[in-house]
Amino acid sequence: MVCVLCSCNRPAESRTQGYIEGEFVYVACPSAGQVQTLFVQRGQTVKAGEPLFAMECVRETAARDEAQHQLDQAKADLEDAKKGKRPTEIESMQAQLDQMNVALTFSEMELARQEKLAAAHAGTAQDLDNARSNRDQNRQRVTQMAADLKTAQLGMRSDQVAAAEQEVAAKTAALAQSQWTLSQRQQAAPQDALVFDTLYRQGEWVAADRPVIALLPPENVKLRVFVPEAQVGGIKLGQGVQVMVDGVSGPCVGKVSFISPQAEYTPPVIYSQESRGKLVYMVEAVFDPATAARLHPGQPVDVDFNP
Repeated sequence: MVCVLCSCNRPAESRTQGYIEGEFVYVACPSAGQVQTLFVQRGQTVKAGEPLFAMECVRETAARDEAQHQLDQAKADLEDAKKGKRPTEIESMQAQLDQMNVALTFSEMELARQEKLAAAHAGTAQDLDNARSNRDQNRQRVTQMAADLKTAQLGMRSDQVAAAEQEVAAKTAALAQSQWTLSQRQQAAPQDALVFDTLYRQGEWVAADRPVIALLPPENVKLRVFVPEAQVGGIKLGQGVQVMVDGVSGPCVGKVSFISPQAEYTPPVIYSQESRGKLVYMVEAVFDPATAARLHPGQPVDVDFNP
């Protein structure tokens, strides 16, 4: 679709009056706050991704930083859960185990000596029992300390480690949520468009979900015309249409994009030949971006469906 720079010699009787309509894109922030910066002005053309406005974000920044610190702590707790005791604690437990092994060796030697004395009837039964009891106690202490040392080297149980991993996952999700909330405090253009209006000024308070910028993409500029019932039957979707605009040397060419299936201003009477002449149907047409840039919402135009 292009603008055709040529004169139109069709009689005015074949034309229908219409107007240019714009479907605006309203850009808002999902949470309330004060407008900190406006990056655009009315009438400015922006590209997709260019910043439009920024809201004050002290609270959201603090929430993001807090979520980051909590995630760091959860990761540290997870790493600690996977490790055993500190090396110095392991060394201390190993030294205690060595001492207990020495005591066990001594008690075994003492038991052997008491058994020889008892066999030679030179010792008492009580001394033999005491030596055997000491040997057994030292053996149990060595077994217990060896088990404690092995447990200290293993770290926490698997279920405790799993719980720490879930905590890290939860903190990661919380950080992602706070980062998204912070990112929404600055809005960018979703597509190439004209800045039709700025609805708030810098420093003003904006309620949640209230639009701050109104954009008009070129593809959202369209023709709207109401045609008589007798004429609508000859109009087809995709049909070419010529639009005559005041101040433009030639017609602008578009294509019919919508034909209303419902009549407008329908009289509440049984249709007669006279009342049928009052029926009109809304028809819309769209233009290519270059042509749309020359048109303005609310602009009255003359429309010819038989170019």
